[in-house]
Amino acid sequence: MKYFLIALFFTTITSCIPLRIAPNFHEEGYKIKQAKKFKRKLPKENAFIFEDTKDADEFYNFVNTKYQLNHLDVGLEVPFRIDEKLYFLSYYEVEKTTKTLNLLPIFIDGATSGTDLETDLYDNYVSRMGSWYLVITVIDNDSNDCLKESHPSYNKVLEYLKNLKKEYFSTHNYEELLFTKKS
Repeated sequence: MKYFLIALFFTTITSCIPLRIAPNFHEEGYKIKQAKKFKRKLPKENAFIFEDTKDADEFYNFVNTKYQLNHLDVGLEVPFRIDEKLYFLSYYEVEKTTKTLNLLPIFIDGATSGTDLETDLYDNYVSRMGSWYLVITVIDNDSNDCLKESHPSYNKVLEYLKNLKKEYFSTHNYEELLFTKKS
């Protein structure tokens, strides 16, 4: 019993407690969710959300080049067509962090406070690891949310966004997009 308590004590002081956990979309690689529920400042429309593992501004450059926007309104109601029907894509880059409380530095500071060996590990009490996500919303010509399951074009728009995501991650030189068939 004594060894169990010692093991429990050391496990407790060396553990960390998650305070906030960044979403993980590994099953499908994306998630359809209301944008406002993902991040409060975003619109109420449903969104196609996935983790962006590329560098900053890469999606901006991708969208700017693919849709030939010449740096005008990139990310805000970018027009595109599916089966000759017009849709508008908007995207937002959002950071979500995993934040954990580390107990070991707290115990060390507590044990050494008021002694000659006093430590200051305050900066290590909490650790953060961030991930960036792309949140894409799509509306039709009548400003209807196309990522709502009841929308008649839901499946076509979803398939388009899956292919857009795949194209984004597989393309390294965005000028190549100018030579591919436009959608």
